[in-house]
Amino acid sequence: MDLRKHQEGWHVTYKYFAFANKRTGRVFLLPQHRALTMVGFEIGDVPFNADGWGPPESATSAASILNHPANVPFAPFSRSEKLGRIADWTRSNYNNPNRSNNRNSPADSAFDFTTDDSFAGGLNADDDSTFRLVDGKPPPRPKFGPKWRFQNNRNQLPQRRDEEVEARKREAEKQRARRDRLYHANRSGNNNPRREAAVFKSSVDIQPEWNMIDQIPFSTFTKLSFTVSEPEDLLTCGSLEFYEKSYDRTSPKNERRLERFKNRNFFKVTTTDDPIIRRLANEDKATVFVTDSILSTLMCASRSVYSWDIVIQRVGNKLFFDKRDGSQLDLLSVNETSQEPLPESKDDINSAHSLSVEAAYINQNFSQQVLVRDGKMVGFEEGNPFAGEGEEVASVGYRYRRWKLDNDVSLVSRCEVQSVMEVNGQKSFMTVNALNEFDPKYSGVDWRRKLDTQRGAVLATELKNNANKLAKWTAQAILASADMMKLGYVTRVHPRDHFNHVILAVVGYKPKEFAGQINLNTANMWGIVKAIVDLCMKLNEGKYVLVKDPLKPQVRLYEVPADAFENDYVEEPLPEDEQVQPPVENGDAVEQNGAANGVEEKEVKA
Repeated sequence: MDLRKHQEGWHVTYKYFAFANKRTGRVFLLPQHRALTMVGFEIGDVPFNADGWGPPESATSAASILNHPANVPFAPFSRSEKLGRIADWTRSNYNNPNRSNNRNSPADSAFDFTTDDSFAGGLNADDDSTFRLVDGKPPPRPKFGPKWRFQNNRNQLPQRRDEEVEARKREAEKQRARRDRLYHANRSGNNNPRREAAVFKSSVDIQPEWNMIDQIPFSTFTKLSFTVSEPEDLLTCGSLEFYEKSYDRTSPKNERRLERFKNRNFFKVTTTDDPIIRRLANEDKATVFVTDSILSTLMCASRSVYSWDIVIQRVGNKLFFDKRDGSQLDLLSVNETSQEPLPESKDDINSAHSLSVEAAYINQNFSQQVLVRDGKMVGFEEGNPFAGEGEEVASVGYRYRRWKLDNDVSLVSRCEVQSVMEVNGQKSFMTVNALNEFDPKYSGVDWRRKLDTQRGAVLATELKNNANKLAKWTAQAILASADMMKLGYVTRVHPRDHFNHVILAVVGYKPKEFAGQINLNTANMWGIVKAIVDLCMKLNEGKYVLVKDPLKPQVRLYEVPADAFENDYVEEPLPEDEQVQPPVENGDAVEQNGAANGVEEKEVKA
């Protein structure tokens, strides 16, 4: 670049080199002799073109360029190339004091001519209109030195660590999904695809001579509400043992083996076989008679998935709600409300029926193990009405309670409590139940690892998979006016061993507070009972059965013959090969299985 000026009558020419900083937009002028000294090599004389930009067109000037190779043209430009000025500081936008402070804005740059009409005045305007700036963002400025280390490492290092944690989580999730796929593939076989949904069967065979009276969808149950007054205790029977408080300190690190109580008898007597209820019915103490297990089934009907049935007998102006011998109500469902289907084969130890029998066995033994077996007991007005003379029975107390539904209808229910505990000098009754884990792969939560640190997550998983069972236990505790309900967490010693179990933890809850946690509305429960009682009171005398549909969320009311479900009413039994045969592993297993069968037989005979 040549800059000329007149000084003291002399025509002086100064030669400079121009250097531009693309980031800051600043241009530096450096004299030629200083530039040559800086770079350390000669470039020769640069001729001055007085007529315009670029080298002169005259041959003599061109020949004076010593460093230029011969016969090489200067400007082999094509129409696709963009030519223009290097920089322009005379633009009004650059010198405007009201311009934006954004240094990255291309419109404010001294080197931007995208909006200038004179930028490509000699070029084709159509070619300019198709030009688009791909990336005008300046490159990031390198951050060096101790200042960057101390100021910015706090923001970047945690971010890098979070990315590593997220990557490890994603990898662990992929590994877990892969193990689950391999597990289910090995269980179902290579040629048998995994079933999408479980196919449930009805709890009772619907006979062709049965007449359907009504069909009630569960959607109508959610809208019902009824408030009852406090119940009245008519009679109390049985005896209770005290609760062993040391079980509250049980944890997966100091688990306890689940014991077997073969000598204690457990009774699951239906309503019409109860001598106390017969006495109260003869004394005309109430209109409706029921047990707490049947009543809780009605109250929590909208949460049920498996099929169940309740026999209703209308005798005069009285109603009796019964269960059949060998009914599903005597067992406990497992993973009833889970999205993961259970194996359909009854021979499988993880099938729905096998798990129900196992859960009932665990629940009975657990309710007796957590007691202080020192002979001290709390007796009620009368002894156990189902026990024979000298017979050892389980610790249980029966409370026959009456609720008034309206001016003409009152309900009596037999409610159960399993233990008692002294609190501040007063006796507090409690119910005792046990949740059982059979295989962590089905629930996705390993109790041995999660109970200590994430007990809430374990309970939330159980509420999702066993919503109906937990709601029924809570309803029974509320009906019995229990001060506390104890929940035990029992798991198998090994996922493939369904005979031996260990207790991992015992947690206590207040029934009404726990009902609020699981969204169990007491008014809605009594509203369902009131609606069904009102419907049955309009029926004629006879026998009826209320059946939960196995596939749809609804119940059906059938009128059945008077001899239905009696000894002379013969139903087709299952073939021998389809009946459940207990697995034989060793002598101990055979002995335990026989004991379990003995308990079930006693329940049926009672």
